[in-house]
Amino acid sequence: MKKMFLIFGLVIIAILSLVLVEEFNVQAKGEKTMDKKILIAYFSWSGNTKHIAEEIQNRVGGDMFRIETATPYPNDYNETAYGVAKKQHDENIFPELKSNGDVSNYDVIFVGTPAWWYTMAPAVKTFLKENNFEGKTVVPFTTHGGGGGYHIPDDMAKLATGADVVKNQLVVYGKGNSGTSKEIDNWLNSLNLK
Repeated sequence: MKKMFLIFGLVIIAILSLVLVEEFNVQAKGEKTMDKKILIAYFSWSGNTKHIAEEIQNRVGGDMFRIETATPYPNDYNETAYGVAKKQHDENIFPELKSNGDVSNYDVIFVGTPAWWYTMAPAVKTFLKENNFEGKTVVPFTTHGGGGGYHIPDDMAKLATGADVVKNQLVVYGKGNSGTSKEIDNWLNSLNLK
């Protein structure tokens, strides 16, 4: 009887060992396919888009780049929204940036923007126009104050020449709410970037 328990125990240990080895192989393959270098580039006036960018980075890793204009936007919302940003939108002005960033070493670039005047912020337009996105994957995410995501992925595709721009953008009202964390997880899983 003891022999039978010993043999049964050895069989169980052997099976568990095989399962653990297979699990390790699956995880190693998953990590291998996530060999992509990731950049999370974002423009944030109020802090909402920055918050979402940080949430994404917490999940996917990668480097962070804050898109900033050489001349900062005013602190006053009305002066920014109905003054400077509206003028830039209406006159198709691409504001100068402090730094254009460098996307050359990255495979996947998450690009975050607030929705301003039915599209992305002008600073994001400059970032997209002044970098070479040939062969890159661009993943848009948008924060808004009530208007939604509009057609921002299509607008990004026009400026990020040569990029594969993901149409399934994440759209978050403000900084999000208690369900936003799960929404980000579901969105990232749906992207199938692995």
